Amino acid sequence: MPVINRIAEFHNDMKEWRQHLHAHPELGFECHETAAFVVERLREFGVDDIHEGIATTGIVAIINGQGEGPTIGLRADMDALPILEATDHPYKSKIDGKMHACGHDGHTTMLLGAARYLVETRNFTGRVALIFQPAEEGGAGGKVMCDEGMMDNFDISQVYGIHNIPGMPFGLIGTRVGPLLAAADSFDIHITGVGGHAAMANETVDPVMIAVQIVQALQTVVSRNVDPIEAAVLSVTQIKTGTSHNIVPAEAYIQGTVRTMKKDVRDMMVMRIEKIVTQVAEAMGGSATMEYDYGYPATVNHAAETEFAVEVAKGVAGEDLASINVPMTMGSEDFAYMLEERPGSYLCLGTGEGATLHHPEFDFNDEASPIGASFFVKLVETAQPVS
Repeated sequence: MPVINRIAEFHNDMKEWRQHLHAHPELGFECHETAAFVVERLREFGVDDIHEGIATTGIVAIINGQGEGPTIGLRADMDALPILEATDHPYKSKIDGKMHACGHDGHTTMLLGAARYLVETRNFTGRVALIFQPAEEGGAGGKVMCDEGMMDNFDISQVYGIHNIPGMPFGLIGTRVGPLLAAADSFDIHITGVGGHAAMANETVDPVMIAVQIVQALQTVVSRNVDPIEAAVLSVTQIKTGTSHNIVPAEAYIQGTVRTMKKDVRDMMVMRIEKIVTQVAEAMGGSATMEYDYGYPATVNHAAETEFAVEVAKGVAGEDLASINVPMTMGSEDFAYMLEERPGSYLCLGTGEGATLHHPEFDFNDEASPIGASFFVKLVETAQPVS
């Protein structure tokens, strides 16, 4: 596996960076210490321009190459998760209830490693925009950075990101053209009935029974309305109602999530859910309303940029460990917003066996850092070569 020799030389530095970040996790937009650590490293490397405070704690750092040319964006997320870590590593989280359980500490480290090498060599034309993003885990930090004008302000022409995947063969770099990750939406349903004594249920309009019927009917939306070759998930995850065994409550609440890959499927599911909710409740003598929250859109890779990225991956991971046929997954990612604004691709990096993402025993595999950093470098040097 041809990791760049110079990056291999400072692999131990990358381990130290990553383990420091792992021990000091921060959530959402509050990545103040993380951003300060990143900026300190970037200044040590000699990065040309560092722009802080984008989306509160986000950073865009510019490395100038040799001569004129476009700007290629490379993105890493920085935030952690509200999870109590269950490992005994010497570098385990120092903050109870917060941990890097998704590998964003590793993503940040890989981009820092690429930055160090790119500053030393500058074997490319144009510019590189290093994007260090907060609030990927539910805060849509990527959208905020875009809304604040990042793509136009830094004249970014294309953008790439990479995510570690435990359980995928170590060193595999892969993705797919088109949808890779799903749109992630949520819904809240408020049911109103007529409460009363459970021994005289005939005098009530039971919201518990309405909730049961709605949940059962919602399970038909995917099975009976979505083309079997399309991808969609509807999961009811919470039902809340009642206070006692002998009281029919007046209200009930249902919450859940919807995952889709295509906009037309997404729109159809919203329509069907709303009709089921209102009409089932009405048929049973009650009423119901729904609040639907459109979350991250689907992460859709651009064809030419994805094919290009996989070709670059072959030079880093080897022919056998570069794939353009990675399966779609119903997880979501706010890199989707960046791909809506600029062409580019989001890729997966296999890190071998280990606890899955968002698990309290998860830990990023430090041996993967030089691979990810080398891929970022080769992406830049191949996309914007020096004549």
